[in-house]
Amino acid sequence: MPTTDDEGLDRLLDAETVAVIGCSTTPGKAAHDVPAYLQRHGYRIVPVNPFADEVLGEPAFDELADVEAEVDLVNVFRPSEEVPEILEAVRERHAARGDAGAAWLQLGIGHDEAAAAAEADGIEVVQDRCMKVEHGRLRG
Repeated sequence: MPTTDDEGLDRLLDAETVAVIGCSTTPGKAAHDVPAYLQRHGYRIVPVNPFADEVLGEPAFDELADVEAEVDLVNVFRPSEEVPEILEAVRERHAARGDAGAAWLQLGIGHDEAAAAAEADGIEVVQDRCMKVEHGRLRG
């Protein structure tokens, strides 16, 4: 069952390193502005965008598997139809490396079946919520 309660959301906000799938180079887009906000609030942002070399002053990676750093949470800015493939990559990484124990699907993004499969493998999932909004509300 996806994490929806304030206690669970606040716990996930303790993450230090956040891999952002679909992190954008375009200011004004949520996929750029939300990670920028998180970066300003002390999170280490690891952009995952195969079409960029760098985002927010950080090197961008083509896919989650390419990220060498330990990842606490994976923040997703991709369409819902891509979620099963993305959460499968999170599950594989979690099984192989023991990190990436949480996935946060931004506003308007969700996939109940893929989320349930990830949760069955011990990954906490948030669906259809903005990490920036929840951070401001709970930690503001």
